[in-house]
Amino acid sequence: MGSLPMADKELDGFHIEQRHGKDRVRVARVWRTKEGRHFIVEWSVSISLFSDCLASYVRDDNSDIVATDTMKNTVYAKAKECSEQLSVEDFAILLAKHFTSFYSQVSGAIVKIVEKPWERAYIDGQPHEHGFKLGSEKHTTEVFVKKSGIVKLVSGIEGLSVLKTTMSGFEGFIRDKYTALPETRERILATEITASWKYTYENLSNIPQKPLYFSQRYLDVKNILLGTFFGPPKEGVYSASVQATLYQMEKAVLNKFPDISAMQLKMPNLHFLPVNISGKENPAIVKFNDDVYLPTSEPHGSIEASLSHFWSRM
Repeated sequence: MGSLPMADKELDGFHIEQRHGKDRVRVARVWRTKEGRHFIVEWSVSISLFSDCLASYVRDDNSDIVATDTMKNTVYAKAKECSEQLSVEDFAILLAKHFTSFYSQVSGAIVKIVEKPWERAYIDGQPHEHGFKLGSEKHTTEVFVKKSGIVKLVSGIEGLSVLKTTMSGFEGFIRDKYTALPETRERILATEITASWKYTYENLSNIPQKPLYFSQRYLDVKNILLGTFFGPPKEGVYSASVQATLYQMEKAVLNKFPDISAMQLKMPNLHFLPVNISGKENPAIVKFNDDVYLPTSEPHGSIEASLSHFWSRM
């Protein structure tokens, strides 16, 4: 949600931009309560540092470099120090604050984390104390922290697959000699949602200190997105297009949460088309419009329409 600058210098008539870091550091952390219930997170952490280490590029001098091995080990050490559960956002902020305060030559840090969706297992309707199963959508975050305390915080969802079998249509679009798609007011609507939202907090001193605040906000945003997509449980809500539904989802989130200033959604249209079958006795095409569909998102020659939209407060 917007590009971040790299550390830049002027040298020998060249404008040099640089940052360095470590990608995909996998770390898991287990917390155990006195009552015997376990909690687990698994994170994939990526770190980029803005630092005054130009000499390593132009003079073979590595004396100002924070080694990527150090970054990796710092992730493990800081995760170990977290004696209480914390959100993926708070862990990203903790890491970024460490790198910008511990190293004098580091002026800023970007930390990106993807949380693997481990969910508590239920056996015979009862939550298991230490058993987990892998879910689907992933909780993501990206934080940019400067040594001055300025912060930019973005959270998101990846891989949230949704489908409804009715209450969707698409009609009134441009028709010309290249158009084969028929208009309809009855179709399956399916997509995989990728969402990101930017928080309003601009300084580390403004970050909420309530434990697991951002974990709850993530769940709240996801519930608003799902509720707007599907509508009420009994009657649902009609979708005139993916575009219209996407816009309503964004608007619902921004109207609900004042600490979210901007949102971006990507929703590729995963098509389900009625199956056409012809037989020897009846060469005419037989259409099974009501119950048999071909999911054309499979890799046998389909075209996937990709939609994205960005919306922010004025």
